[in-house]
Amino acid sequence: MTALSIRSLVKRYDNGFEAVKGIDLDVPAGSFYALLGPNGAGKSTTIGMISSLIKPTEGSIKVFDVDTQSHPNDAKRYIGLVPQEINLNMWEKCEDILCYQAGYYGVVRREALKRAEVLLKEMDLWEKRHQPVRTLSGGMKRRMMIARALMHNPKLLILDEPTAGVDIEIRRSMWRFLEGLNQSGTTIILTTHYLEEAEALCNKVGIIDRGTIVEQGDVKALLSRANYETFVLDVDAYSILPEVDGFVLTGVNAESIEVQVPRERGINTLMTALTEANIRVFSMRNKSNRLEEFFLRLVQKGAA
Repeated sequence: MTALSIRSLVKRYDNGFEAVKGIDLDVPAGSFYALLGPNGAGKSTTIGMISSLIKPTEGSIKVFDVDTQSHPNDAKRYIGLVPQEINLNMWEKCEDILCYQAGYYGVVRREALKRAEVLLKEMDLWEKRHQPVRTLSGGMKRRMMIARALMHNPKLLILDEPTAGVDIEIRRSMWRFLEGLNQSGTTIILTTHYLEEAEALCNKVGIIDRGTIVEQGDVKALLSRANYETFVLDVDAYSILPEVDGFVLTGVNAESIEVQVPRERGINTLMTALTEANIRVFSMRNKSNRLEEFFLRLVQKGAA
């Protein structure tokens, strides 16, 4: 089954600017889908159209086979949306916000209170349930927005930059919760600028650039097409950077070297060559994760 099906989606504004230019996209039910792209690529506009906050100029969107334009209310019942901007009522208590949200979907208060308790405990916010949102930290507000989006048990959860500005410890706890949610059957669409987040969580990916989808498919299949990885080596101070056949070496500074390692070449050849050049390597680390390198190459190729 397909959770989300988009065909020939266009969003054209009055000034003629096309934020989205004929997107075709399929998200399988049960998948954890990363929608990636640089700022201004069209991610948030696409999400706005999926959730009926923005009206498409052309094309169709179906959520679990329900057309979002002809049956918007039915489609919305399938969707939980966590927008990029924090839009909670700062003066309302946390528990009340969740119960009001459930009420919009016809959930009676007794049942809403039960759901709120489960979600607030999952988000480590139970002790804050009677406090107004304005007293919460930024990370807590982000978690509150996820809890609110889940109050009507949506089959599709859309997360637009959910961990922006959240510290690494809270981010990883949110990862664990989202992984469990996905494993229980909820389809998740995630936009994020933390590409290690997308690589760690998602099994499907679509990359959007300048309003069009430039790549989509299985994360593992896309990463298998990456021709090389880039590493940074911390080394003894050196005067001359050696040339090593099959590798591209760049001096970062007097004590670090950046090197592109092709998939078909082992790192041992490089280390041997550096040793022969009297350059001792203290440590080695990825400059960026594999998905980030693949993403950057695609975007840079499109800009060329």
